[in-house]
Amino acid sequence: MTLPIEDYALIGDCETAALVGRNGSIDWLCLPRFDSEACFAAILGTEENGHWRIAATDPNAKITRRYRPDTLILETRFETKTGTATLTDFMYPVEPHPHIIRFVECEEGKVEFETEFVVRFGYGEQVPWVTMLRDGRLRAVAGPNRVVLQSSVKLRGEDFRTVGKFTVEPGKRETFALTYTESYIPEPPEADPQGLLVKTEQYWRGWTSQCNAEGPYADIVKRSLITLKAMTYAPTGGVVAAVTTSLPEQFGGPRNWDYRYCWVRDATLTLLALMNTGYYEEARAWREWLLRAVAGSPKQMQIMYGIAGERRLYEIELPWLKGYENSTPVRVGNAAHDQVQLDVYGELLDALHQARKGGLAPEQSGWELQLAIVEQLEEMWHQPDDGIWEVRSGPEQFVYSKVMAWVAFDRSISSAERFKLRGPIARWRKTRDAIHKQVCDMGYDKDLKSFMRSYGSKEVDASLLLIPAVGFLPATDPRVIGTVAQVEKTLMKDGLVQRYDTSKANDGLPPGEGMFLACSFWLVDAYLMMGRQKDAVELFERLLALRNDVGLLSEEYDTTAKRLCGNFPQAFSHLALVNSASNLGRDGRPVEQRCDTEEGTDAKESAAAPST
Repeated sequence: MTLPIEDYALIGDCETAALVGRNGSIDWLCLPRFDSEACFAAILGTEENGHWRIAATDPNAKITRRYRPDTLILETRFETKTGTATLTDFMYPVEPHPHIIRFVECEEGKVEFETEFVVRFGYGEQVPWVTMLRDGRLRAVAGPNRVVLQSSVKLRGEDFRTVGKFTVEPGKRETFALTYTESYIPEPPEADPQGLLVKTEQYWRGWTSQCNAEGPYADIVKRSLITLKAMTYAPTGGVVAAVTTSLPEQFGGPRNWDYRYCWVRDATLTLLALMNTGYYEEARAWREWLLRAVAGSPKQMQIMYGIAGERRLYEIELPWLKGYENSTPVRVGNAAHDQVQLDVYGELLDALHQARKGGLAPEQSGWELQLAIVEQLEEMWHQPDDGIWEVRSGPEQFVYSKVMAWVAFDRSISSAERFKLRGPIARWRKTRDAIHKQVCDMGYDKDLKSFMRSYGSKEVDASLLLIPAVGFLPATDPRVIGTVAQVEKTLMKDGLVQRYDTSKANDGLPPGEGMFLACSFWLVDAYLMMGRQKDAVELFERLLALRNDVGLLSEEYDTTAKRLCGNFPQAFSHLALVNSASNLGRDGRPVEQRCDTEEGTDAKESAAAPST
């Protein structure tokens, strides 16, 4: 039986991650990287597509769970009629080979447990050849992939599964360790579960001790930051949008996408979330990932890349997986990687500007590449594009895309003036002003008193909430106030914001999806900038209530089913949470940092830069 998305928790080692259900079953795991083929894929199919369950045999057991404070070590507690026991799950970062470690310990009485291990490589399709090593460990091999299962419990094979039963009492601990290596190298040595537990706790507590979050939401922010750290591919610094593919935006529908990649669109939100909470090393690594990923011809710049900067993310469908709650197709890869989306230019150049302001690198670093990117944007900003929401219905003149093209020129001018970098400032300023005029003339509907989704449209979309945050217009401008009112009127449902009305706006797919959680956080920020503090706090706390019991958010929320939906956990949701919490709780907040534009503080503080 498929678990609700909110019944899963995350464990990871900063190179890959697993989803562990409340029932003690690991139903999603890709090895050895986030974007590798899954060996446990039950969440997108059935148990036959791979899972590893360890749970009390009592079907009426009361189950609660938590993360150990300031760590990614998951504890699932089973209370039965005969006793209470805890399952502990974790992965140790920076190991040469991925390990999943699982402990079962009894607190009182005695509790019977069972384990069932079904590994299926190739996204749940490939049955491996399983043998026992001389040291008693089980080895499962299929092609280049191998996992070795170490267990203190006696296991047996049964119908292509590995199963076992055991009872724990106080003072007795049973341990399990799953290790991945390529099949063509020597077997890995036996794992030391207790030693890895100590090192894992030390790692996460040491990392979270750097967090400078303060105020009433500090612990919530810290949990989101731990989640984002777990979704960061440590060797490169790239942050994946989610650790899953094809968890549906609409249950039973086709809006199922692979999010195990890195989006340029997340650039500025990620940078500010990390810098504002004290994580400059991670922010610097993210900036370096951005520069490596987009390096090359600006004409070939993509909206997303693989976790090491890979560019070919071809999309295919996996027909042997029935999809989460029969939501098909299950997709691997993402065809949107070759779309044209003008907003990513603004996001990238805003991120580089914020990085300079934050002192992440020498001011000149990346400037030559930026000059080439701006030159490319000068040639294409007036063209239609596929937009922030990656529609599959064809290009349009999206208003938010034009706003972010304006941001690209504005931040380039700001960097040139503030840091005395050479560039054609006068020409950039002329282009920036032309974009601003065009958006205000063609993207604003005087009858509706609102900016629109695209030129000539009568519909809004939630990205327009970012107009004041990026500094295009102040939050007090009547056009911004009217746009927020139109979003509230047409896109809010049950107190949350949808991206756009899929029943009215053609995006190339059947209508229907959940409320996109980041959009509601954007409304929190807009309320704050408009002086609507009470509305901002109420909406923010409503959003916090949607987190699951261990503090995780997905991409969207289904207000009818009252369930999380979409890929999980979602970096965009957690980044928006961190930044909104910072906006609510401290000075120098992200909305003020981003709207600190060339026309405002930057220009006043900067001396004239040399112009070419």
